[in-house]
Order: sequence, then C-alpha cells, then structure tokens
Amino acid sequence: MKVLLIDDHPLILSALQSVIQGLGDDVTVVGASTARAARDTLSSTPDFDLVLLDLQLGDADGFAVLADFRASYPALPVVVVSASDRASDVIRAIDLGAMGFVPKRSSNETLFEALRMVMSGGIFVPPMTMGADRPADPLQGTPGLAGLGDLHHAAHPSVPAQPALEALGLTPRQRDVLALLLKGQPNKLIARELGLSVETVKDHVAAVLRALNVSSRTQAVLAVSQMAQPPGATGSWRRP
Repeated sequence: MKVLLIDDHPLILSALQSVIQGLGDDVTVVGASTARAARDTLSSTPDFDLVLLDLQLGDADGFAVLADFRASYPALPVVVVSASDRASDVIRAIDLGAMGFVPKRSSNETLFEALRMVMSGGIFVPPMTMGADRPADPLQGTPGLAGLGDLHHAAHPSVPAQPALEALGLTPRQRDVLALLLKGQPNKLIARELGLSVETVKDHVAAVLRALNVSSRTQAVLAVSQMAQPPGATGSWRRP
C-alpha cells in the first residue's frame, strides 16, 4: 500500500510516517509538507492507494485541497487527519468526499482501524456529539440530526444486520440502496447497479432518510455510524 501523507508540521509528519509504517512491511509512506508539493507528487506519481490530509496547511485551505483531490482523483480515498474534532469539520469533510476523519488525539489503534476500514471500502468517523457546533447550512435546525446524540465510528458499505438498523423497518431493496448510498454512489449509479429507474431510487433514498430521521446523505452516514460499532478508544499520538 502506498500512502501520501500531507502535513506542514515536520515533527507530526515524521511521527505519523512512523505510525503508518507500522501497518506492515508492504506500506510505503511519502510525505508532503505543502499542498503544492502534494499536487506535484500525485501528478508525477499517480499510483497512490490512500491520501492522509491535514486541514491546516500553510499554503492552502485543507477543505479546498480535499475538494480538489476528490475531483481530480475520484478513485483515490482521502482520510482527513486533523487537530480538530469539531462535528462541523467532520460533517464538512465527509460532505466533500473524505472517506474518513481521524482526530490527531486518537490512538494508534484508532488510526489503524480507520485506515483498514477505508481501504476495505468503509467510511470512518470519530466519536462526537452533535450539539451547538453545527454548520449553518445544510444541517442547521435539523431535528433528526439533533436527535442522534453521540455519533461513533464507523460506517461500512455492507450495512450491518444489527438490531438498530433492523428496527428501522427498511425493505431489502431499501437496505441495498442504503449500502450503495454509504459508498457515496449517486442516484444514477445506484439505479444502474440495482436495475431500477432513477425516480424509484429517489423514492427509496427518501424512505431511507425518513427512517433514519435525517435529511441528507451525510447525516445518513453519521447515523449509520452510530449503529455500526461502540465507541473506540481515544488517546494521544505516539510512536508504535
């Protein structure tokens, strides 16, 4: 596995490189301290399997870099690794296409779990509480999201057959739609994969969102993440 790590703090960059290298002997980590260096690296060496991106970069806004990478390299998963663990930052990152969000205060084990989950096609979000820290749009004033309480990692595209999800009363087809929705698939691709019309898919998506008591796909990811697993351990970064 080849990983591009983007962080403008040399000490953190070095520490994270050592930690990620601990995933196995077949892991290669390439560091970049600026957004420009990261873009040049991807342009000249496009065979990366994963990008880890800090939001606070000296030469660019991390969210803008995330959006750029997702547009330019749609098949390349990006995991945000940030000093922030604000719910609004997590939601914005997932909205922009990040496959995971790992606060820098997390333990090595949490980082490893997040990376393995993302590489297997899942989405990882940290434990967090939806409270006053919400972006003004599109989630402000959404009663469904406020009712979610503590949100834990992590959502996987194979929707787990857990009591909480079963209690939603989704039909088998709605569960299929939810599984593809968690992969970030747009309605047209969901329709093509399931052999349905786009209008039928829209109806199923609307039913899934109602069942989860949310109003957007991002909120659905976070809601399913609550059901998927109990909260993981958190701690501070350390070398393995």
